[in-house]
Amino acid sequence: MSGINGSATSLRRPAVWWGVDPIPMLDLTAQHAPLRGELEAAVRRVLASNRFTSGDEVPAFEQEIAALLGVRRAVGVSSGTDALLALLMAAGVGPGDEVVTTPFSFFATAEAIVRLGARPIFADVDGDTLNIDPRAAAERLSPRTRAVVVVHLFGRLARTAPLATACAAREIPLLEDAAQAIGACGREGAGQVRVGSIGAGAALSFFPSKNLGGFGDGGMVLTDDERMASQVRVLRNHGASEKMRHEVVGGNFRLDELQAALLRVKLPHLTDWSNRRRLLAGLYLRGLAGLPVGLPAPDEGCVWNQFVVRVPADRRGALIAHLAARGIATAIYYPIPLHLQPALKELGHRAGDFPIAERAAQEALALPIYPSLTEGAVDRIATTVAQFFR
Repeated sequence: MSGINGSATSLRRPAVWWGVDPIPMLDLTAQHAPLRGELEAAVRRVLASNRFTSGDEVPAFEQEIAALLGVRRAVGVSSGTDALLALLMAAGVGPGDEVVTTPFSFFATAEAIVRLGARPIFADVDGDTLNIDPRAAAERLSPRTRAVVVVHLFGRLARTAPLATACAAREIPLLEDAAQAIGACGREGAGQVRVGSIGAGAALSFFPSKNLGGFGDGGMVLTDDERMASQVRVLRNHGASEKMRHEVVGGNFRLDELQAALLRVKLPHLTDWSNRRRLLAGLYLRGLAGLPVGLPAPDEGCVWNQFVVRVPADRRGALIAHLAARGIATAIYYPIPLHLQPALKELGHRAGDFPIAERAAQEALALPIYPSLTEGAVDRIATTVAQFFR
């Protein structure tokens, strides 16, 4: 699954910089302040109902988000990780199966696979997008492949055409980890595609740092497949199709009523917030042009959950310190690729197995991007980066 936590840098700086306002990686205070009255009203509504699970808020939120994102079904669950887990369970993934996925993502992407007793089979990423290389992934399919998980990293829709064709030919479910990519879209061949419509289903996260962030954990499964939606609804409620009748072994994956009510307040602002992120990304691309950093490719459909540049590995630490000393936070997504994580050592991977992902782990650096970030702040960040390379 796409990442939840990066390695945020310290905001400590020399006294000469105390007159400069710090720029954090995320500013939820600024986002929530104008919504405070509506948020408090939503809390009071849930308190008055005395229905904190299985009430009216979750179904209403599901309908509203499905309509906004252009998918047929949305099923609220307890976290982005549980959304991915439920998708894998609904796809029949179990012990001894293989699931092809990316080595460059947040740990949950592989964790959900391993929790079901399956084995993650990694394919290296594309050097331009850092999303999984679809041709490399197609080459990793085997008779034991039960599913494929593509991650729409940093808000950019993954290219899937060759992989989707290969999966369809073998009747292998293609699943989307869209934790960072709510509302992302793009072109595949001659057609326009969007998150939730590419494969059998997509997993969303409402972790507070996401583009549509909640007030704790929360997630959702998007799908155009009614059968998949029905399976996830059963799985999220201990496998019960009706009260006290358990068809399968599921889990407690329900989305709380309070989270749904609060997210309903924020949902109408998502489109404007995404457009604001696109504007800021454009400013970054112009402001950092010509510097010795690798820039993400322009992408009209990207929703920019993170703005990640590539910095030479031997200079990244110094740039982080340079920015931190001037009150500018950064984060590293992701310092250790999945195949080299200690928890997955039994997979037997070594450094060098997926060189593009490994290089990205050494070079990637996220700069602040969120709707309340000002144009002046982006200019200050770009100028400070430029000063470092002079």
